[in-house]
Amino acid sequence: MNLSLFPIFVVGLLGSVHCGAMCGGIVGALSFGPSLTPPRTRAGVAVIALRPAIADRASLHVAAYNLGRIASYMTAGALAGGVAQGAGTLSALPQLQAAAYWLANGMLVALGLHLMNAWTGIAHLEKAGQLVWRHVRPQLARIGPPDTPGRMFAAGALWGWLPCAMVYSVLVTSMLSGSAVSGALTMLAFGLGTLPMMLALGLAGARLRGWLRLPPVRIVCGALVLAFGIAGLLRASGGLPPSWLHLLCIAPASAT
Repeated sequence: MNLSLFPIFVVGLLGSVHCGAMCGGIVGALSFGPSLTPPRTRAGVAVIALRPAIADRASLHVAAYNLGRIASYMTAGALAGGVAQGAGTLSALPQLQAAAYWLANGMLVALGLHLMNAWTGIAHLEKAGQLVWRHVRPQLARIGPPDTPGRMFAAGALWGWLPCAMVYSVLVTSMLSGSAVSGALTMLAFGLGTLPMMLALGLAGARLRGWLRLPPVRIVCGALVLAFGIAGLLRASGGLPPSWLHLLCIAPASAT
């Protein structure tokens, strides 16, 4: 089953305000680790001379971290989509498929409310994710200091499994895609949506994280995600005509 990936990308883009509060400090600390700290000199010449090189290495580290993070999202999406494909129920039972679309868009409504700090019930999903995280987190110590792009990629691939309600809400959609490939592509679209913010967070640091915590920013982004979910629910109930709405709602891309 083919899904329109545009709304998934936009959800990642808008929801990345949550990434800023949750993961921004992680990627910032990893990107500017001890190995990238320039030596101090009395004249300050060494610091000035090394700044361009440090910035280039930091950018490479941030990129490697995010590639690893998105790779872990795609792996989770492939697993979720593969489970649905193996069950073979979404294509065989139209009524179950319809219920699944209600669930996916309902998760967007919950995510929008969560971003707005209006309702945090969706955060309970993160408790279930702790079961996986307990096994993943000890592996971080085996990577070693994040002083190379390869180690940053590995760190990102592990941190991508950090319990996150936003990721789980999109994973529901990847499961509805009905195949491992479609599930991976769904999470790729989501990961690419979060990429601009995460790249900026890795390089800009605490100042941008503080801006993302401002209530007006979270309310605007959350309200837009909420609108996506409500539009999808209205379409599922027949309250909105299909036509071009598949570009804005979680629905099969072939829907007309």
